[in-house]
Amino acid sequence: MRILCIGNSFSQDSTRYLHQIARANGEKLSVCNLYIAGCKLDKHYRNMLSEEKAYDIQYNGHHTGFKVSLKEALLNRDWDVVTLQQFSGSSARLDTYYPYITELAAYVRKLVPQAKLLVHQTWAYEDGSERLFKLAKFQTAAEMTEKLVAAYAHVAKDIQADGLIPSGELFHKLLACGIPSVQRDTFHASLGLGRYALGLLWYHVLTGKSVMDIDYCDLDEPITPEEMQICKTCAESFAPIF
Repeated sequence: MRILCIGNSFSQDSTRYLHQIARANGEKLSVCNLYIAGCKLDKHYRNMLSEEKAYDIQYNGHHTGFKVSLKEALLNRDWDVVTLQQFSGSSARLDTYYPYITELAAYVRKLVPQAKLLVHQTWAYEDGSERLFKLAKFQTAAEMTEKLVAAYAHVAKDIQADGLIPSGELFHKLLACGIPSVQRDTFHASLGLGRYALGLLWYHVLTGKSVMDIDYCDLDEPITPEEMQICKTCAESFAPIF
C-alpha cells in the first residue's frame, strides 16, 4: 500500500511509525508525508494553484531533505491512498474547510483517480493549554473534540471521501481509558505513546488487520507494556475503512 498525506506536523505524528508497524506485521506499506508546519487547507489550495515546491518530503517517518510541489508529489507514483486534513486550530470550524477541501479533493481525483481519498481527523489540544483557549477558543478538550469530529464527518460526507481516519477520537478514547497524556507540548502527539497509538490506528483502519499481536516497540520515547496494550485495544476498537 502506498499512502500520500497532504498535511502538516499532525500527519507527521500520525505516520512516524506506520511503515515500521506494518513491516512488523508482514505488510508492505510505504507512506509519504507532505510537510509544512501548521499548514492550513487554504495554504494547500494556494500551493495547488502555484505549483510551488513548498513541501518537505518525509518518507516512512523520516525527513528526506527534498522539496516538491503538490502536483509533483501526486504524479510521483501510483498512490493507493491520499489523505487531506485541516490545521488543528481551525478543525472545529466548518467554514474554514471551504472552498479549499472541495477544490483539493477534485484536484487529487483528477491527477490520481485510482487512489482512495481519505479525510484525516486531527485531534484536540490538551486541557488547560493556552492553545485550547486562545487559538481554538474552547474551554475543554472534550468540547473541541466534539466540534471537530462533527466538522470532519460533515466534510468527509460532502466531498464523498472513501473514508475517515479517526485520530481525534482515538486520543479522546485513550484519555478516557486512563492514559494521563497523549501529547508532548499540549498539541503535538507524544513521541512515544501518542505517535505509536496513531500508527496502530492508521495501520488497522487502512489494512483491516489486527494490531493486538504486533511486537514493534522501537519508539523514540519508551512506554510501558501496559500502555502498549491500552494503545492496541483502543486502536482496534475502530472499524476498518476498507
